Amino acid sequence: MTGDTALTGAGEAVTDAALLTASGITKAYRRGPLRRSSPVLRGVDLGLATGEIVGLVGENGSGKSTLMRILVGDLAPDAGTVIRRGRIGYCPQEPVVYERLTCDEHFELFGHAYGLPGHAERANRAEIYARLGFEKYAATRADRLSGGTLAKLNLGLALLADPELLLLDEPYAGFDFDTYLKFWDLVAERRQSGRSVLIVSHFVTDIERFDRIVRLRGGRAVGA
Repeated sequence: MTGDTALTGAGEAVTDAALLTASGITKAYRRGPLRRSSPVLRGVDLGLATGEIVGLVGENGSGKSTLMRILVGDLAPDAGTVIRRGRIGYCPQEPVVYERLTCDEHFELFGHAYGLPGHAERANRAEIYARLGFEKYAATRADRLSGGTLAKLNLGLALLADPELLLLDEPYAGFDFDTYLKFWDLVAERRQSGRSVLIVSHFVTDIERFDRIVRLRGGRAVGA
């Protein structure tokens, strides 16, 4: 996913340094037998500058995953504007994989979707295997992977195209401590290279690893 993208609605101007700007994002769902409208997001404003690591936290049901899906373009807001610059990598909370495909086959499929040349996809894939430590599962089908290895594949697919903007929804939930540390090494390197990362989490530890923490409360972003 590349280029500048705007969704319907009026929003703030984006500076040249911003890789992501969301303005006035609202979203409501119809729930219950009477299908009454239940607001989830009530005018969220959020931005990511170049080389910034931001944590997005909130209680269960606060709208974190809904906002993430809107930011990546998987879900349309009821109102508001999202502008994205550069290539995006997205790691959803629940891995989107094909049970009968191996890890290698997933990388090949996603590489084709990203428009990566074959040699670039293979080189990036090899580095991801090495950095996250799951190369021995390259020929293993997704339905035979452990939860932790599936989480590595999920993150690896988001990293494959070396995106300028990385959106991660609970990315390390299944990681052991060693992989957790490797994850933060990767994040730190992306910051140093001018790339940005938004990490959604139920709660944040190692707060010093973030440049900012944004909290979703009452359908709005606090501390953005």
